[in-house]
Amino acid sequence: MDSVMQTYIVGGAVRDELLGYPIKDKDYLVVGSTPEQMVAAGFRPVGKDFPVFLHPKTQDEYALARTERKTAKGYKGFVVHASPEITLEQDLARRDLTINAIAKSEAGELVDPFHGLEDIKSKTLRHVGHAFVEDPVRILRIARFSARLADFNIAPETLNLMQQMVEAGEVDALVAERVWQELAKGLMEKNPARMFEVLRSCGALNRIIPELDKLWGVPQPPQHHPEVDTGVHVMLVLDYAAQKDFSLSVRFAALMHDLGKGTTPKEILPRHIGHEERGAHLVKDVCKRLRVPNDCKELAVMVAKFHGKLYQSLEMRPSTLLEFLIQLDAIRQPERFNDFLQACEADSRGRTGLEGCPTPAADLMRKVLGAASSVDAGAIASKQSDVEKIKTAIFEARVEAIKRVL
Repeated sequence: MDSVMQTYIVGGAVRDELLGYPIKDKDYLVVGSTPEQMVAAGFRPVGKDFPVFLHPKTQDEYALARTERKTAKGYKGFVVHASPEITLEQDLARRDLTINAIAKSEAGELVDPFHGLEDIKSKTLRHVGHAFVEDPVRILRIARFSARLADFNIAPETLNLMQQMVEAGEVDALVAERVWQELAKGLMEKNPARMFEVLRSCGALNRIIPELDKLWGVPQPPQHHPEVDTGVHVMLVLDYAAQKDFSLSVRFAALMHDLGKGTTPKEILPRHIGHEERGAHLVKDVCKRLRVPNDCKELAVMVAKFHGKLYQSLEMRPSTLLEFLIQLDAIRQPERFNDFLQACEADSRGRTGLEGCPTPAADLMRKVLGAASSVDAGAIASKQSDVEKIKTAIFEARVEAIKRVL
């Protein structure tokens, strides 16, 4: 490469190395170059909105130093300017947080114009400059970093800016796919509850998922829920699911499972009669609005609708147990049924002081599914010609198998 060109590693790779985290991807920044020079050096252009190139051998991404100017609401309302005159510091200035605005030269020297190293030491998430307010995705990113770096605190002036952005309607301009992308990443962090606590503290949760935001302050019966507050309970459930390393769809279902409690009539509180059915409708609304992928949506609706019924399974007759399995499509989709039970386990153990409580209903339903699945439906079907008779015979054989394991 040309001697005037300088290459730096920037952003997450530098931050994670300083934090002692494993480095996933390296982002390279090139100062003092033009697109023509990059192509001449064998790089392949891939950036639509701004100049990004793939290295001819490593396929790593190299971006040209650039500045951005806000022209409209939302995260797409920017005009990007890249030229060889733009300095490293000017490029770093457009980044969100000081801990993400540290560069490392090819010689291994750190360039830290915004004191990101100090903020790593003091465990502070702080915005780089006033340009922070121009991109509402940054609110979601800070919330996500809070879930990842659970021992970091947000600088008061940064939280203040986030609140101002929410009040200015910036969050309302966010595109659904981008919101889901950030939420999904945050849900997979070690302490996902932190993300939602941060979104609540700046007012963004009320704009993004008002159905969830409503749960704080809604009481539950203390004999079943020592933590009482529904919002607190949902966060305990979510963090339990993360602690167990459950999948994204299970974590999302854990987050959504009690939405119906936010619409319980005040006169029947702290009881929540019918909250499951109401919750399932609300989950559908949230999933439609945020364009949540189908696997996450289907499980979340199922958990919201049936988590209460699972606890009644201990009192059910064998035929009713089988009907419940059929209702959950458990025989045909055993993996999704297992996800359902994991979300219900998180619900049961996401209660203050009950983190290790037994889950007899889930244990029973696993046993019941094993029995029902052991029946050779094909063999039964081969002996009959009438469709209705086949269905009845298979159902009866499965009930008998369930009786045997009970």
